[in-house]
Amino acid sequence: MTVRVLIADDQALVRAGLCGILAATPGFTVAGEAATGEDAVELAMRTRPDVALMDIRMPGMDGIEATRRLTSSAATRVLILTTFDLDDYVYAALRAGASGFLLKDALPRELLEAIRVIAAGDALLAPSVTRRLIQAFADRTAPPQPRPDALNAITDRETEVLVLVAHGRSNGEIARHLDISPATVKGHIRHLLTKLDARDRVHLVILAYRTGLVTTT
Repeated sequence: MTVRVLIADDQALVRAGLCGILAATPGFTVAGEAATGEDAVELAMRTRPDVALMDIRMPGMDGIEATRRLTSSAATRVLILTTFDLDDYVYAALRAGASGFLLKDALPRELLEAIRVIAAGDALLAPSVTRRLIQAFADRTAPPQPRPDALNAITDRETEVLVLVAHGRSNGEIARHLDISPATVKGHIRHLLTKLDARDRVHLVILAYRTGLVTTT
């Protein structure tokens, strides 16, 4: 399967570099380039890429608003590109619907792996990064929201899996903790995504914290 990627960044050199990496790697293709948030949304609605690499700070509509519009009206998943590690913009982007983030000084292989991960909807990034992000995000998020009815429909085992996902555990770690197979863990996560209408794993985490199912205390 070829992953189609939209690149949104106001710096031409950054776009050129990202295009070069993707064009030179089998399994990836560039669906288009945009220098503003407005152009990114318009282009994504026309080309329907699998993943949008989204810069946050762009003239006019910024990457956060562009992410919000994309994730509310298209199947495209958004991977945020940022210069700053875990800054406030990242949290705002995650709340807007982004599926993950990547620092701009990442290695090409890290970029490609991050795109694959986001396209598959399997995880935010590496578990160690996920744990750190989850902790910081949870500390800044809004007070618990009302528990959605859908959360009452999940099974006890699915609840156990959701809690472990929210603590940043990998599928292998969840499998060992619950003494089940990794394939069974994947099945539970698929059911959770469907039942809770979550776009991907990171939004399961956000839901768990926002509803108070998991807390940092």
